[in-house]
Amino acid sequence: MKNKISIFIILLFLSSCGYEAVYSLKNRMKYDFYISELNFIGDRETNLKIKVDLNNYTLVKKDKSFKLKIKSDTEKIILTKDNSGDPTNFKIETTVDVDILSNDNSKGSFEFIESFNYDNNADTFELKSYEKEIKKNLARSITEKLVFKLSNF
Repeated sequence: MKNKISIFIILLFLSSCGYEAVYSLKNRMKYDFYISELNFIGDRETNLKIKVDLNNYTLVKKDKSFKLKIKSDTEKIILTKDNSGDPTNFKIETTVDVDILSNDNSKGSFEFIESFNYDNNADTFELKSYEKEIKKNLARSITEKLVFKLSNF
């Protein structure tokens, strides 16, 4: 029995699942583009998060370059209210429009829409910090989709 357990442990350590971090330097080298210019219009928090996430692609110059004009809008929508008229459920919807100009003068545009539903909280400070975290996560999701689109552009 000990022999079987020890063989299982050795096999477990010798084999790997193939996990690699998405933003590792090795994986970043797979993307054959860099962003030469970024222009932002719209929601400041969303734009800052997108800018931070895209800075990894502005450092190393490659053959294919893009100029991006990003327009973002974040909207908080009340979904339901209780009997007294106080909101109970919200929805945050982030829309990002990206205009792309590549170094070979080809143009393109993409629109990304992400949303998240959540419940109201009696503590307004916690609610505001939770909304801020939601906005960051939505911006990160949009940035990942944008990088994927740029790698296939």
